[in-house]
Amino acid sequence: MKRILLIFLYLAPLLLIAQQPQLPATPAKIYGQLFKDVQLQGIFTDSKTFVDCTPKRKVRDIMYDYGMMKGPGFNLKKFVSDNFELPPPPPQLNYIQPEKNVSMHIKNLWSVLKRKTDYSSSNQSNNGSSLLPLPNYYIVPGGRFREVYYWDSYFTMLGLKESGETELIENMVKNFTYQVNTYGHIPNGNRTYYLSRSNPPFFSLMVELLAGIKGNAVYKAYLPAMEKEYAYWMEGSNVIKRGTSLKHVVKLADGTLLNRYWDADTSLRPESYKEDYELTESVVNELAMRIKVSSPEALKKILNDKRNKVNLHLRSAVESGWDFSSRWFADQQNLSTIQTADIIPVDLNCLLYLLEMNISKAKKITGLNNSSTVYLQKANNRKAAILKYCWNSKEQFFYDYNAAAASQSQEITAAGLFPLFAKIATPSQAAGTEATAKKHLLKPGGMGTTNEHTGQQWDAPNGWAPLQWISIIGFNNYGKNETAKEIAKRWLSLNEKVYAATGKLMEKYNVEDINQEAGGGQYPSQDGYGWTNGVYLALKKLFPSK
Repeated sequence: MKRILLIFLYLAPLLLIAQQPQLPATPAKIYGQLFKDVQLQGIFTDSKTFVDCTPKRKVRDIMYDYGMMKGPGFNLKKFVSDNFELPPPPPQLNYIQPEKNVSMHIKNLWSVLKRKTDYSSSNQSNNGSSLLPLPNYYIVPGGRFREVYYWDSYFTMLGLKESGETELIENMVKNFTYQVNTYGHIPNGNRTYYLSRSNPPFFSLMVELLAGIKGNAVYKAYLPAMEKEYAYWMEGSNVIKRGTSLKHVVKLADGTLLNRYWDADTSLRPESYKEDYELTESVVNELAMRIKVSSPEALKKILNDKRNKVNLHLRSAVESGWDFSSRWFADQQNLSTIQTADIIPVDLNCLLYLLEMNISKAKKITGLNNSSTVYLQKANNRKAAILKYCWNSKEQFFYDYNAAAASQSQEITAAGLFPLFAKIATPSQAAGTEATAKKHLLKPGGMGTTNEHTGQQWDAPNGWAPLQWISIIGFNNYGKNETAKEIAKRWLSLNEKVYAATGKLMEKYNVEDINQEAGGGQYPSQDGYGWTNGVYLALKKLFPSK
């Protein structure tokens, strides 16, 4: 009887999944205790490996055998090897002939990073795989990132445009449209474990990019999808009370509406399960030593609430794309103090301003003038709120705003350049931002991310391709052409220097010491690399002599 009960416990996750067949389940839910054992015992050095595995046979049979076989002398690593196909190796390993010309290398690399359509009526359910099928071709970033990623794709598309890959750009826009129609939002990536969150909302800029190639009819075609994405980010805005937050929406004491990053789930991330488990347990153990409560039940509740809160902030930071960065830390140094969902990010709200502006433009093109005016007013209201809460006239820079503390962040980050990219800043604010950025963020290899050395990858000394593009276009928008050229020159030179030495384009670069590699974060630096490729080609078009 004990053995039967044990087997039932291993099969229980499958019974729960069967009750909700319309919701693709994460590996954590599909494999239950097997998943926890694999991740916490560190069978793979990268927690993302197991969540990307596919079962060699029926999941139910695997789980039954696991319940029967587990015990003294059981070899978990061999069991996994016998029952699961490991994800394929990074595609770059198969691409071993680097060209001398970086641009030519990138154009050849697109075919290596391209994934064929994996969608058919027969694979609607994931059948134990975490991959979410898409109807059209797409580009993956590279390395351990074997799926499409939302905000990465905009910067990849910049390079696809310069490579004449219009059809591929349109296929990717169609894929994101399919996702927003299917899931109600565009997930972080096309994996089941990414479904609880989105990513920086660049979809309307993808539409704008495609419209620049194919004409204004593109706005009309993708207007419904842009509106659905907007509804996702603004859900709850009609019922939220002043001084509170609800999902992605924050309503400040004066009635101002702005947005935050927020993940609907508060469990440990399947793709970083061991890392998140160790962090949350260290936080709750430290808390347990400090507090005194009346009963064990009360202590358990407090600690569980703390676990959920830490997980919420971790997941919300991943939605931001800046995972992880001191801009989310209460003490600007330690991941254990993460507070992402308390913060109103300046970059997110600039992107939502652009979404409102693009919806307004699309509606005007469609002939919906009254509705166009409504969205234009929403954009103007957001612009005023960003200038009120994020601009610091003393420091001459744009900052995040901490809604919980009712005060601005004190940290200068490259996110403060988004108001120039979105054309929200006044000319005098742009001039002040330029001076502050040159003083604090401009490094030998390009624009830095922050000035904090925390060991996190979205902090010093690292620089990232999307932030170079945002800063360069932002300064160009205000006639700061020499600063834009200098950033581009330094970044392109660093890309080319590393490529000459390694034959690779990297996910991120050390912009402070151009003779050292980038690092930090929860995984090794990846090569490939989608958004680096895209920004490189786009910058070479803007600055051919650099």
